[in-house]
Amino acid sequence: MRFVLRCRPGEHPETGKRVAIVGAGPAGLYAAGLLRCRGHGVEVYDQNPEPGGFLIFGVLEVHINKDRVRQGIGELRDMGVVFNQGVKVGRDVLLGDLIGRYDAVLIATGTWRSRRLRIPGSDSPQVRAAMEWIVDYHMWRYGYRGEKPPVGRRVVVVGGGLTAVDSVYVARWLGAEEVHLVYRRTRRYAPAGPKGFQEAEEQGAVVHELAQPVEYVTEGGRLVAVRLQRMRLVEVPGAKRPKPVPVEGEYFTLPADMAVEAIGLIPTPPFNGGDYGIRLRPDGTIDVDEYKRTTREPVFAAGDVVHGASLIGPAMKSGLEAAEAIDKYLRGELGWRSG
Repeated sequence: MRFVLRCRPGEHPETGKRVAIVGAGPAGLYAAGLLRCRGHGVEVYDQNPEPGGFLIFGVLEVHINKDRVRQGIGELRDMGVVFNQGVKVGRDVLLGDLIGRYDAVLIATGTWRSRRLRIPGSDSPQVRAAMEWIVDYHMWRYGYRGEKPPVGRRVVVVGGGLTAVDSVYVARWLGAEEVHLVYRRTRRYAPAGPKGFQEAEEQGAVVHELAQPVEYVTEGGRLVAVRLQRMRLVEVPGAKRPKPVPVEGEYFTLPADMAVEAIGLIPTPPFNGGDYGIRLRPDGTIDVDEYKRTTREPVFAAGDVVHGASLIGPAMKSGLEAAEAIDKYLRGELGWRSG
């Protein structure tokens, strides 16, 4: 995978300008390639032990060739992009320090935290957040952590997106004997689509459509079952998908010693809302304008931390758009937003 798309290395003379990129996922890597091609110095700050973000630690190898991702990152290094790995902005270095040291800063920290159901029993240690669990799996697989992630004998995965399907894969690879995939709508309306649900079934998962967990049943603090309510779909005028509503009095129970929640991802900006004068939207994404400018000069933002969890393509496009705007800003061709 090549992260240099719109110019040739060395095509532009060095400008003497320096850009800090926070996050080494798709948006940050593609932005780094373009900005370095334009002659700007680029340093990337990333919390993980190697660059790549979700391309390395969130996406399974059945979906992406990770050797090619690493080759593309090697090309960026050869061009002079500096990677600072294992550095979490907001903990190891403050965003304010980067703002003071660089001519521009790009935030591309993505969505690294899972949404949770918060139903009775959800505080059981056997109820796991999907993305964090998948990241733990990759950390173990690539030798960054010595301890294998836990897995149950009977696993219930909750959700209908790609992360839910990937959780089925990981559960099976780690040794789960029985895996159930539970979704409140039907596969027709699932983010992963019928194809994703078919993949889960090919991995041996039993799919339960139109079902929503209402309780994690525990004994002595340990998960023993998941209680689910039957759902039905109701058409809502103007909505893209029908609304799932409970079927009163209809429940069923699945024995389980582990549950994995894959019900969405939360943006993870490297600061609290309002810090440094950078405004967040109500959904936690960073407020930017059409040029990816935040409400604090000279900070830009791109990728999933701006538009929510997405696929590689939209994140890549967002990173490139931000890099084009940063290049114009550094050359004096773009001013700052008024509000």
